[in-house]
Amino acid sequence: MLTTQLPVSDQQLGAVLQPLGVPVEFEPLSGGMFASAHRVVLTDGRCVVVKVTATDPARLCRYERGIARTEADVYSTLSHRRVPVPRVLLTDFSHRIIDADVVVTGLLSGTPWNDRALSEEDMRGVRRRLGSMMARLHVVRAPAFGYPALEAELQADGWGAAFRAMVEALLQDAAASGTALPEERIRAALQAQAAALDSVTEPVYVHTDLWPGNVFLDDDGEISGIIDTERTVWGDPLLELVGADQLGLWDIDADVLAGNSDAGGVLAGALSSPHGSTRFALCRLYMTLVLLTEINVRGYDGEWLPAHRSRVEKMLEATLERLIP
Repeated sequence: MLTTQLPVSDQQLGAVLQPLGVPVEFEPLSGGMFASAHRVVLTDGRCVVVKVTATDPARLCRYERGIARTEADVYSTLSHRRVPVPRVLLTDFSHRIIDADVVVTGLLSGTPWNDRALSEEDMRGVRRRLGSMMARLHVVRAPAFGYPALEAELQADGWGAAFRAMVEALLQDAAASGTALPEERIRAALQAQAAALDSVTEPVYVHTDLWPGNVFLDDDGEISGIIDTERTVWGDPLLELVGADQLGLWDIDADVLAGNSDAGGVLAGALSSPHGSTRFALCRLYMTLVLLTEINVRGYDGEWLPAHRSRVEKMLEATLERLIP
């Protein structure tokens, strides 16, 4: 179990769920790399998902502080904006029953995209619909730049200031957890590309984690919902493309872009703007820093880890070479 995944008993889950009803069936959900989640059936037949998120700062990156509250708040915001998200049924941030933050939602219909066997033609259709979903997200204006949770202290009036603070927080997390990063080169890249950061003038809701495991499909391949909004950032919509393809580098899916443009989205226009390619590279820089820093913070282990670390380190080097003149 990762350092951020806490053991929770059925008795604790039952006590948290008391305002909703009496549980009769418990099932831990696998596949997550951060919080622990449980599918619970109540006596009235309702299925709910209980997500339990650690709050000990020693277990978290700085940007992860307060993200359970962010998840609930973003679900509530997006539910009024034609974005299919789970309905929030209950939250418990008191730590009275479980020493963690708890968010309880309804169970989405459909199945995760990564659990579906689809033809290439059907996959292209889903990617186009994902681009359309991104367009719906990016019309939601945010009140500031950075991370929504006040606990993270990573908000600013401008994207440049917020982005630099976000990167500095990761550098501090990396140093504290024993992850070596080329700090001075990273700071040099931010300084060199300050104009590109400052060209982002409107903060929008960016999910940042729309990989297939967080996208649910119905029987016809339509997107029935998206989950895991806790890493939402208020900022540059180009971060969405990086978040949806976290281990990619410079290739951008043409179907996602086409679906986004057809729905009135801003991604193609942002990429073709004078600072578009640099903004995308800066977003890629940020994601590689997240991927490298979380390894030690979360206590990842396994045979897959050396190859993963090496791949992301190479991505970081390629990104810095592109950003530093």
